[in-house]
Amino acid sequence: MPAFRDIVRRIDSIKNTQKITKAMQVVAATRLRKAQAAVQATRPYADKMIEVLQTVGERATEYKHPFLVRREGKRAVMILVTTDRGLCGAINVNNIRAATRYMNEHYTEQQRYVTLGRKGRDFLLRYRRNVIAEVSNLPDRPSQALVLPAVTVALEEYAKGETDAVLLCYSKWISTMRQEPAIRVLIPAEIPKREAGQEGPRADYIYEPEPEAVLDGLLPRYVETQVFQAVLENKASEYSAKMIAMQNATNAAGDLIDALTLYANKVRQAGITTELMEIVSGAEAASAG
Repeated sequence: MPAFRDIVRRIDSIKNTQKITKAMQVVAATRLRKAQAAVQATRPYADKMIEVLQTVGERATEYKHPFLVRREGKRAVMILVTTDRGLCGAINVNNIRAATRYMNEHYTEQQRYVTLGRKGRDFLLRYRRNVIAEVSNLPDRPSQALVLPAVTVALEEYAKGETDAVLLCYSKWISTMRQEPAIRVLIPAEIPKREAGQEGPRADYIYEPEPEAVLDGLLPRYVETQVFQAVLENKASEYSAKMIAMQNATNAAGDLIDALTLYANKVRQAGITTELMEIVSGAEAASAG
């Protein structure tokens, strides 16, 4: 049976750890609110870009931009979005597993990766996957300029004919308790069709230059916007998962402290009982003598 003092030291150590996990939970909750605000702030821009692409696509019906042409082949570049730090549940493992599984199932001839986040980069390099570009150590509020160089590498690979598709894998934020890995095909791009409820009065744009030239400029920006939106979604997922993980760790530490406190009381009681028995036995021996 361990000594009472050793158990007390362990309880104190767990209490210190509990304070750290509690503080990390509060920090993650604060950053989650900011990440959610960033996601919501970019949605109007993304929605307006889709609207403009829809109208341009309707005007330039016979024009086929290279990013709209579907290629037959089994070569792909996957843009994998992960976090730079751990302690955020299983979102990195889920993203990496979803990306590699999708590549193994659909693109067996050539697999290359562009990583946004240190965890994905380290995993792929460890298993000797072909990483052609990477960006790591992204801040809590990343800018599109930080993500752009890596995305440009993927677009250039498609423009040069070195790959047949550009894909995107990230953790989609659904709710605080739920984040799911999502895979999207960026190129060949599919411009969303207008829904039935969207028919009716809408903006009538005058294009200068022609719609075809506008489409040439918009499609790369559209792809970059999708990747940037995915990075923001992944940030929100990261802080949601971290907040839940730290909350679970705090609760587990509390349960362990309660169990150790009960065990310490039993050890202390057993020690007191043993001392009393020794005193009584010594008193009886002295009286008998």
